[in-house]
Amino acid sequence: MSGHARTPLRFGYGTNGLTDLRLDDALALLSDLGYDGVGLTLDHMHLDPLAPDLAARTREVAHRLDELGLGVTVETGARYVLDPRRKHGPSLLDPDPDDRARRVDLLLRAVRVAADLGAHAVHCFSGIVPDGTDEDTAWKRLAETLTPVLDAAATAGVPLAVEPEPGHLLATLADFHHLRRTLGDPEPLGLTLDLGHCQCLEPLPPADCVRDAAPWLRHVQIEDMRRGVHEHLPFGDGEIDFPPVLEALAATGYQGLTVVELPRHSHAGPHFAAHSLPFLRHAAPSVPVPPHGDPSAIPEGSRTP
Repeated sequence: MSGHARTPLRFGYGTNGLTDLRLDDALALLSDLGYDGVGLTLDHMHLDPLAPDLAARTREVAHRLDELGLGVTVETGARYVLDPRRKHGPSLLDPDPDDRARRVDLLLRAVRVAADLGAHAVHCFSGIVPDGTDEDTAWKRLAETLTPVLDAAATAGVPLAVEPEPGHLLATLADFHHLRRTLGDPEPLGLTLDLGHCQCLEPLPPADCVRDAAPWLRHVQIEDMRRGVHEHLPFGDGEIDFPPVLEALAATGYQGLTVVELPRHSHAGPHFAAHSLPFLRHAAPSVPVPPHGDPSAIPEGSRTP
């Protein structure tokens, strides 16, 4: 008879919600709180991808992650890492080819960092369609700019996980599938599924989105959200019914991190990190742990009372 239970899901917290902390302090906090990993946004305050000695600094972070027992996904959504005046600029869709190349270079750096960290995936997004650019041109630019990144990801053995982002060219799961078909369904191309975004704008409920996205899931972000409003909210402040969503996610067999995404709550990041994990563990499905840890003894889909 087992005396305790566990959830098959692995929870992390995004460093873009801990920007007032040094990276080492943020990692130590997450380890102390019991998180399984971290969504590491490459930014000027956290493993700056453009500063000198990136490889050496990455090795130090890899050692620290190993020391703390934390998994990692590399995220590339830093607001001003490339341009101090344009949020998320330049993007993969910019009219200027040199600007597009700067974003591609950042993603190539992220792939190298991810490989050196042993990360589960590299996250990215398309960007907003620039004024004066038609959608056909924007899709062609996205396919062209992502091709060398996908080649690098294949060589490094790290999936590239594109995130549908409200307001961007690639905004929905349907858009992800359009890109996948356009590129010929390349093996390294995966999906970042933000569960709040599903609540915000997908036609299906979040649990159904998870089931439909299962074959391509490489990274998952989580927060609360309301229908039609793209605002990342602490758990309990939005409309998502989390137990069925997390049940669906566990049923897919997803092995990566499910990372709390609260980038606008950094002013109280330690507070929200401390309160998010107990909420998720309570909402997540759990399975009894057999006496000798035999996975075959765990009944599939079981729950503790």
